[in-house]
Amino acid sequence: MRKIALTILLIALVCSCSTGRKVQALRSGSYSPKLALSKEAKLPTSPVEGPRLGGDTLKVIDDDGSELLLMKAIKDEQGEMVASDYIPAVTVTAKFRNVAERHGKVDLRFDVIVPHEMADSRWQVRLFPKLYVLKDTSDLEGIYITGEQYRRSQLRGYERYQRFLDSIVSDTTLFIRKGDLEIFLKRNLPEIYALRTDSTYVSEDDYASMFGVTEQEAIEHYVDKFAIIRNRHRMGRKDKMFHKYVKAPMVTGGVRLDTVFRDDNGDFVYNYVQTITARPKLRKAEVRLGGDILEEGTSLYTIPLSDPLTFYISSVSALVDDTPKYRMTVLERKVMANSSCYIEFPVGRAEIIEDLGHNRREMGRIKSNIMDILQNNKFDLDSISISAFASPEGTIASNNELSHRRAASAGEFFSEYTSRMRDSLKRSEGLFYTLGADDYRSIEGVVTVPFKSRSGGENWGMLDRLVKADSLLSEDQKQKYLAHTDIRDLDKREEAMKGDSYYTYLRESVYPKLRIVKFDFHLHRKGMVKDTVHTTVVDSLYMAGVQAIRDRDYENAIKALATYHDYNAAVAYVALDRNNSAMEILSALEPNAKINYLKSIVYSRWGKDQEAVQCYLDACRADGSFVHRGNLDPEISTLINKYGLNNQDAM
Repeated sequence: MRKIALTILLIALVCSCSTGRKVQALRSGSYSPKLALSKEAKLPTSPVEGPRLGGDTLKVIDDDGSELLLMKAIKDEQGEMVASDYIPAVTVTAKFRNVAERHGKVDLRFDVIVPHEMADSRWQVRLFPKLYVLKDTSDLEGIYITGEQYRRSQLRGYERYQRFLDSIVSDTTLFIRKGDLEIFLKRNLPEIYALRTDSTYVSEDDYASMFGVTEQEAIEHYVDKFAIIRNRHRMGRKDKMFHKYVKAPMVTGGVRLDTVFRDDNGDFVYNYVQTITARPKLRKAEVRLGGDILEEGTSLYTIPLSDPLTFYISSVSALVDDTPKYRMTVLERKVMANSSCYIEFPVGRAEIIEDLGHNRREMGRIKSNIMDILQNNKFDLDSISISAFASPEGTIASNNELSHRRAASAGEFFSEYTSRMRDSLKRSEGLFYTLGADDYRSIEGVVTVPFKSRSGGENWGMLDRLVKADSLLSEDQKQKYLAHTDIRDLDKREEAMKGDSYYTYLRESVYPKLRIVKFDFHLHRKGMVKDTVHTTVVDSLYMAGVQAIRDRDYENAIKALATYHDYNAAVAYVALDRNNSAMEILSALEPNAKINYLKSIVYSRWGKDQEAVQCYLDACRADGSFVHRGNLDPEISTLINKYGLNNQDAM
């Protein structure tokens, strides 16, 4: 036993020393987890159309019409260009990369590398990448690398906890001392004991009357109450026992990877891809790496945040042309605004009673409309026309006369109202109103504006619309109503309707809605003399589409720009990878540097390297800024690397 104990002690001391040395090495910076840029994914390409000279050599046309050969090659010792092969490394040591935004998304690809020196069977390495975008910081999903011994310890803890859970009794009948109860009944109450094989139902009351005690009382006498107390105690200790047995719980949520690290002979590399949504002003994103190292659930070492990997984000939205776009518009000097209100009048009368029905609310709305127009800085008020309409009951002649008197009454009412309001306006902006169409007076600069009243007659047009939209009338009733529209004499038409079943409903519920008073406000633009003026204004719809591109909201950009079929519409299509629509527009436009560059992106996506390289070189010759821009877009940077573009010979 002493030898066994001594052996265990020696193993523990060795492990402790090993752990201490590794932690010390981590603190001294000898090794640590790190971030690295992943190998660039290659874009799929198809055979290049056009003249080929073998290998990765292209024949393109220079701006002076001469042929230019491009190849992937290097100079040998004699200065001759010879073909070369390039095998990219799995990781690169650069701390930044240009990435492209496509479809409103950006993929950030990086490798999380754990050196083999950190492969310890007793450890769990927890790594947490952090993302920095604009002013926001967010924790990405973690990576857990678990040693075999650490995982076995976790599983043992869960097994011990499960045994504890299994010791908790869920079936309460197990607490009954059934053997003792059966012996007691057999000896003392054989009548009850005989019932054990009798399937005849016995109620609780019958049982009590037969034996003097209830069945429940008999059972409770042989229940192990101490066992129940112990069981309840176990149930109350579930959380405590979980923490006792499970020192290092397994994490199931918020983790990108949880794997067991079995082999300590090589570095662990995990390719991490994080997709972020593009947003306005997004130019770069940074990723840092931190974490912890645990042994038996206890933190041994906190991994400090690494230096950042920086991703500079390019977007075709930067190629948008934000030159203001104008459209021709015609301004009319005279403008008319109108409003209607439902003024209730006493039957057969024309005087206005403000407290009748909803008159005060309706007329208040018209008063507000008048004051809004009077105080408008763009328009002057010339006149106000008032038309009153009647419902069909009664004769045409009487309804025309009645509606004319009601229009005049409304004009008089609002004329008095505006007269009272005149004193509250500045004298230079004051208005004097009159009922007479020819009574135009100007008193010390106070403009005179007339009210003009007229009869609108019986409101049959509105009645037709209301009947058609009425949900309470049946289709048969509506057809009967329509059948009367052939009667030209309106008095006879209304008389014919009286015999129909729906007439009472129309007269009581629909006719009151026809008695409206309509106000037409005749205005003219301040300071405008000509009847019409042709002018240009900024096309707000188009500029909203341009701003949507800048905001990387490409779907809405296309909704706004699709009908214009111009360069900016093509930019939006390219951003959404809708290449056929983009090329249809670009091919119809006069070529320039931007158009050629966009065409180069589309051709590259189609795998047409010949056309893509030609368009890219044409863009660079016309605008040197595209030499640098080409490195930002993956479609073009692939061509640059493949054919050795952007060198003196190629340009």
